[in-house]
Amino acid sequence: MEDSLRIERFDHLPSATEFASQIESRNVPAVFVGCVKDWKAVSKWNPCNGGLDYLEERVGSFMVEAMSSRTAPVFYGDLRSHERVPLPFSTFIGFCKRHRQIVDNSCSFNSNSERHQPGESDTEQDCSLFVDVAPQQIYLAQVPIINSEDEERVQLETLREDIRLPSILEEKNLSSINLWMNNAKARSSAHYDPHHNLLCIVTGRKQVVLWPPSASPMLYPMPIYGEASNHSSVALENPDFSVHPRARYSMEYSQKVILNASDALFIPEGWFHQVDSDDLTIAVNYWWRSSIMSSLTDHMDAYYLRIILRR
Repeated sequence: MEDSLRIERFDHLPSATEFASQIESRNVPAVFVGCVKDWKAVSKWNPCNGGLDYLEERVGSFMVEAMSSRTAPVFYGDLRSHERVPLPFSTFIGFCKRHRQIVDNSCSFNSNSERHQPGESDTEQDCSLFVDVAPQQIYLAQVPIINSEDEERVQLETLREDIRLPSILEEKNLSSINLWMNNAKARSSAHYDPHHNLLCIVTGRKQVVLWPPSASPMLYPMPIYGEASNHSSVALENPDFSVHPRARYSMEYSQKVILNASDALFIPEGWFHQVDSDDLTIAVNYWWRSSIMSSLTDHMDAYYLRIILRR
């Protein structure tokens, strides 16, 4: 890994100007420890502090779009591996409460060799009313709190007052702010975003593996004109090197970061990332267009493409 691509960690948040000129302009990820520690959400959404009840009270049974996948805990981006389903937010919170209860009971009684096996729970029955998968196969992924490009998609604007725009983004023209929430452990497959991304952890923990755009040949991106073109076609948890031989070297180009509650990760556009989330992890992310993409005009595409092809 080139030194110029090494991920830096910052214990204090730089100013918006410093971020733009010294970090964002390099197009290299950066970790900001304690970036959102002053958010109300960090304490109010924490399941250990009654956060699930709080969220249920705030949002209620408002319908949200959830991702369901039979390949869970791995959630792949291509349309054949998952579907988007409408689900009352309160039902998803019920999944979270049930899973937390099961985990707590398992920790309390794991020494017992014989345990009563409960029948189908009310939560599982509620799940079957909306989607034919188990609760752990449901993930609230990219649920809009704000979406400047499609306001009709906004589903959780009521949570906006519990978060605060990080100072490094004060001068950015945001595309969207989104909620990410899983009730059981989950992994999103390796992919890149077409926007700059600031991923903020509210509760729980995430492990993120990142690859620079230059590592694309090792990750075999899906066809550019097909579905999910920003996703890797390699199942990195079980790669088939006979189909994707270059994937054998992909980890040599990767870097791994651990994000705890209140930490944030800047993920530049084009950087592949695979995200592993612990049980009951909640995050909020911000997307905005890079200055490069914002300045590109359609009539210049052919010229820039010729320049790139000659490099």
